[in-house]
Amino acid sequence: MLTLYGDYVLHRGGEIGIGSLVRLLSNFGLSEQAIRSAVSRMCRSGLLKAKHTNRKSYYSLTSEGHSLLTEGAQRIFQRKNSHWDGNWNIIAYSIPERMRQARDRLRLELGWMGYGALGEATWISPYDLTREVKNLLQKLNIEEYVHIFSAQHQGSIDPKKIVSRCWDLGKIHQKYADFLTDYRPKLEGHLKRLQAGETIEPSECFVARFNLIHEYRKLPFFDPDLPLELLPENWLRPQAAALFDEYHDLLTEKANEYFDSVSENYRGARRAKHLIGGVV
Repeated sequence: MLTLYGDYVLHRGGEIGIGSLVRLLSNFGLSEQAIRSAVSRMCRSGLLKAKHTNRKSYYSLTSEGHSLLTEGAQRIFQRKNSHWDGNWNIIAYSIPERMRQARDRLRLELGWMGYGALGEATWISPYDLTREVKNLLQKLNIEEYVHIFSAQHQGSIDPKKIVSRCWDLGKIHQKYADFLTDYRPKLEGHLKRLQAGETIEPSECFVARFNLIHEYRKLPFFDPDLPLELLPENWLRPQAAALFDEYHDLLTEKANEYFDSVSENYRGARRAKHLIGGVV
């Protein structure tokens, strides 16, 4: 559901009819009941809000849902690609046990922002994210318990060793390898079919693009986008990103065509029913 809203609905007014949701997501073997249940859960969690018109239900993103998906899209499509200046952004904290919930939330958010744990209460990043961290601390009301530093390491340890200690590079690398193994043949197969003059249906492109994004969007949650000079020479992120961009662009036009046709068909059916009712 988040993939559908983030890649389509978000850029088309943020609203879609329940009939369109059912039709689109049925391509993935989901039942109408399962889809309606998912929509209800997202409404209860504050991500969606409902509008009822002429016995039709439409669901749009709340401000919270919009922010969540906008941030997610930036993480997927705007990967960091800067050089390291040699400085580490360091977060050190000592938060009382009575504020355990805020402490756990801080750790979770730091990991999402791309920090790695150097120690139990010390996190580092090669990027200066001071502004983002300050906003987080204010939101959690824990400013007095957290210290932010910008510093250079003065020891003789190779920065790459520090990185390998703070982030599980092997796990991240394997996820990129799995993505390439899975999607490189799919891209090559799609290109061969086009070169052979085959017509590929918009619905097939929609499903392929949806699955592509759904799998690729998981990777930035694991990868903090560390500068390449701090990573192994055979790092696969650039290859995976290039493949994603190429395949995504190849599928986009027809995938959008299918989504728009389903969305408009539901709205058109509603308008037609309304007009017929008026004539009668």
